[in-house]
Amino acid sequence: MDIKQIQDLIRFVSKSGVNEVSIEQKDFKITIKTSEVQPTVVHATIPAVTQPVTPVLPAAPAPTPTEPAAPAAPDTSKYITVKSPMIGTFYRSAGPDKPMFVNVGDEIKPGSVVCIIEAMKLFNEIESEVSGRVVKVLVDNASPVEYDQPLFLVEPV
Repeated sequence: MDIKQIQDLIRFVSKSGVNEVSIEQKDFKITIKTSEVQPTVVHATIPAVTQPVTPVLPAAPAPTPTEPAAPAAPDTSKYITVKSPMIGTFYRSAGPDKPMFVNVGDEIKPGSVVCIIEAMKLFNEIESEVSGRVVKVLVDNASPVEYDQPLFLVEPV
């Protein structure tokens, strides 16, 4: 495991909401613990390389693409963003066989349930604080969310 993989693992652990991860291979062990502020690597042992390392020649530079640039992102300033009030797991319905609380195009009013966020085995119904039409769902079902992470874009009515 190289330093880039360790950095990617630290980023993944910090975003997933897990408190501690330990990985152990035959000659490598790493434990990553997170706090509310920032992940911390607690212990990493990497054995010395015993085989000679052969230098790798750099590859030829990749040709630059001649395709046009991607179109600019649509203007979202006219929309209201519904954000997560807590850290947890985002669910669009009350269960796998239940209908979604809201879909794109649905009208919502203050107090209507738009999703559930599970935190510490508690399922918290998240209610809308705005009126409008749901334009976009920004989070995949059953994925982890952070505090203040955008969940939905709503066009005010």
